[in-house]
Amino acid sequence: MLAAAVSRVWSGVAQKPATRVLVASYNYSNDATLEIKRCGLHRLEEGPPVTAVLTREDGLKYYRMMQTVRRMQLKADQLYKQKFIRGFCHLCDGQEACYVGLKAGINPTDHIITAYRAHSLCYAYGLAVQSILAELTGRRGGCAKGKGGSMHMYTKNFYGGNGIVGAQVPLGAGIALACKYKGNDEICLTLYGDGAANQGQIFEAYNMAALWKLPCVFICENNRYGMGTSVERASASTDYYKRGNFIPGLRVDGMDVLCVREATKFAADYCRSGRGPILMELQTYRYHGHSMSDPGISYRTREEIQNVRSKSDPIMLLKDRMVNNKLASIEELKEIDVEVRKEIDDAAQFATTDPEPPLEELGHHVYSNNPPFEVRGANQWIKFKSIS
Repeated sequence: MLAAAVSRVWSGVAQKPATRVLVASYNYSNDATLEIKRCGLHRLEEGPPVTAVLTREDGLKYYRMMQTVRRMQLKADQLYKQKFIRGFCHLCDGQEACYVGLKAGINPTDHIITAYRAHSLCYAYGLAVQSILAELTGRRGGCAKGKGGSMHMYTKNFYGGNGIVGAQVPLGAGIALACKYKGNDEICLTLYGDGAANQGQIFEAYNMAALWKLPCVFICENNRYGMGTSVERASASTDYYKRGNFIPGLRVDGMDVLCVREATKFAADYCRSGRGPILMELQTYRYHGHSMSDPGISYRTREEIQNVRSKSDPIMLLKDRMVNNKLASIEELKEIDVEVRKEIDDAAQFATTDPEPPLEELGHHVYSNNPPFEVRGANQWIKFKSIS
């Protein structure tokens, strides 16, 4: 029995170094030129390239980010079912290529605003997993100090997380107006879902952005279902990239991180050139239901979901490309998987043990830069001091 235990310990100690030696000795390529799907075009004579260069460094970064997003969403699902997360919670597993590709295609100083499916963009814009999960559980260490929850997360140049369907689109046009006013060569990515695409305020924002030639990329995340309604039942035209009419548009494979990256670069360059706004439709798919209250199988079949997973999963597509082009080995990617799982588990541990914010926190951060002042509570005898 002792010999068996020693053998298990020895094998456990030996496995990880052996894997690292194998990874270190693997003959990797530095980069590869890969074919990507041609984008659909509207009012454009030419579009993004049909090939993309993927370096080993970028490939590993994208893979880690996409796996982190996936594992973070699955952990949020678990925490919600354990009742650590309350209220609304909209997950985005299946759409990882959209968020990683968008961030990879713009400059660090560019701006972005989205709806309530926001956790992954928060992470892509630099927020730590720990602060995101802690915000979901309403803890003091959350990115909004536990006061925002699932739909209201923010960081530098990332403006949320907005709970009202479509309301972020005019705000995105306003951010783009600020960019033009300041003349800083920055742009704003303004995201909304196919479920919001028929709203009047979106077309008003299109019109204003076109009139004033605002550097705004309007991005429709078409995951095929607005809540439980398929796009075919909700929209007379499902060519969302043509919805701007007088604004040029791109239809993009949203399951391919390279396709999203190259299309975003193209759209960003178009806006920076002073020609005004452009539309992008990202054709993607969410594995979970619309929110945690939606099982996601009353309006589509399990077979449909599995078919997308087996043929178009964004992480699987990137992994196959990297391995087939000698940019990474399966063993190396497995090591990343293990590291990501540990990071998520540690973050979840923090998010479930960190204290909740104190009651006086309710009065803080009403203004970004203001002398302290009193805020009345639920009745006239309760007072909070607001600190910027």
